[in-house]
Amino acid sequence: MKLAVFDFDSTLMDGETIDFLAKPLGLEEKVAKITEEAMAGRLDFFESLIERVALLKGLENSLAVDICKSLPLMPGAMETVAKLKEKGYKVVCFSGGFRIGTTPAKEKLGLDADFSNILHHKNGILTGLVGGDMMFGFSKGDMIQRVQAMLGVSKENTLVAGDGANDVSMFPYADKRVAFCAKDILKKEANIIVDTKDLTQILEHI
Repeated sequence: MKLAVFDFDSTLMDGETIDFLAKPLGLEEKVAKITEEAMAGRLDFFESLIERVALLKGLENSLAVDICKSLPLMPGAMETVAKLKEKGYKVVCFSGGFRIGTTPAKEKLGLDADFSNILHHKNGILTGLVGGDMMFGFSKGDMIQRVQAMLGVSKENTLVAGDGANDVSMFPYADKRVAFCAKDILKKEANIIVDTKDLTQILEHI
């Protein structure tokens, strides 16, 4: 068995979920600046996530769900996932973003699983609180070891792909390490670099 783990925001999906959610509140630019700093590794991921989600307080949960149903997939995402599955890969998504975004994408793409965070809401309104599987900078590295152990997949048969600092922690556990339109902090750890928005370029290295 083989395993492929993809980041969601700016990897499987063309953009950052939290930036889309901040737009109706007029906070897209403010949130995007914090996201940029976190993805470049200049801010602690956990602290930046807490800070950004707090800015979403007051957004209607139903609106957040609707926004996340129509997030744009990255060019080549459908073809790449399908081809990897043909080649015997289990394909999963690890995201420091949110389940309301990753689960619709999982269904569209035919992913085997998605691991992400949950936006807390009460009385139909986001509270500005968040919890889940992917809260910390080390979370993806922690989770990939669990998934590999559960499936019996070796490092040699693992591919990972991401774009930002919170993807670094899973790179030591894969022989194929893809930096996709990535920040320099991730490119330094990669052995496959794709600098154009076309996920099918990864297939050339499989």
